[in-house]
Amino acid sequence: MFADFLKHLLLISVVFLLSACAGTEGLASDSGGPAANTAAAIPTAVMAVSATRTATTMPTLAATATPALSLTPTRPACLNVGGEIIVDSLRTDLLNLPLNYRVYLPPCYHADNTTRYPVLYLIHGQTFTDDQWPRLGVAEVADAMIAAGEAPAFIMVFPHDRVWRQPSEDAFGEAVIEELIPLIDENYRTLRGRPFRAVGGLSRGASWAIHFGLSHPELFGTVGAHSLPVFWEDVPHVKAWLDEIPADQMPRFFIDVGTKDYEDIINSATWFKQQLDERDIPNEWYQLEGYHDEAYWSGNLELYLEYYTRLWGER
Repeated sequence: MFADFLKHLLLISVVFLLSACAGTEGLASDSGGPAANTAAAIPTAVMAVSATRTATTMPTLAATATPALSLTPTRPACLNVGGEIIVDSLRTDLLNLPLNYRVYLPPCYHADNTTRYPVLYLIHGQTFTDDQWPRLGVAEVADAMIAAGEAPAFIMVFPHDRVWRQPSEDAFGEAVIEELIPLIDENYRTLRGRPFRAVGGLSRGASWAIHFGLSHPELFGTVGAHSLPVFWEDVPHVKAWLDEIPADQMPRFFIDVGTKDYEDIINSATWFKQQLDERDIPNEWYQLEGYHDEAYWSGNLELYLEYYTRLWGER
């Protein structure tokens, strides 16, 4: 009987081993074979462990996220400092005394040695000097407009006209054209083409601006005449100059005069505008409240600079 018991026990062990082997083959099967029995063959504890491992190895999105980029450009610190004005003089055989002048360099001029700038020549009125435009506040207005992005950075030059005569009797005009402009272009980083050079003036300085713009249109792309009395010596030549200048060389013109200016100055400015209109030459004309004085000119500085720099911002 004991021998029969041992045979029975041996038979049970063999059956158990065969069942275990069949379960192992089920675990190794592909999804197209006996894998249908895989879930039944894997013990519950093993399935739980496998699921836990899968979850802990998934990448965490927050850990790999790219930091957001700032879209606001950094404002150059030099814009807060403003520009500078240099006082200088030019000795020339054309004049008995040196040609004094001032140069305004815009904010950040020294921060980048590769940038070149348009140039605006501004001429003072009779009995005044090269300090008049800066004293009126033109540098501060330019600083503010450039810093606010309302105007591109540009250079200004203020020459001193000592002799208050007509152009044929005053070599100031020749000195500016033949010596001062080349000197400025040589010593400062200027854009030298006529589209990037403008000339303007107030009172007698406006007379010079019109004289320069009409007699040398190859040099100036923009002309501004504030409270304009045309040189009486130039009056006979204005029509011929305007008729002879090629259309693609004609400067842009800005003319303004105070409503309470002297009658002869209002008439002169109006006459010049009529010459432009008769020839369909584009111009901007303003008759603004004010007198022939510094309060009028200083109060309109932003209007003036907006016009001079308008096309320079589109380059």
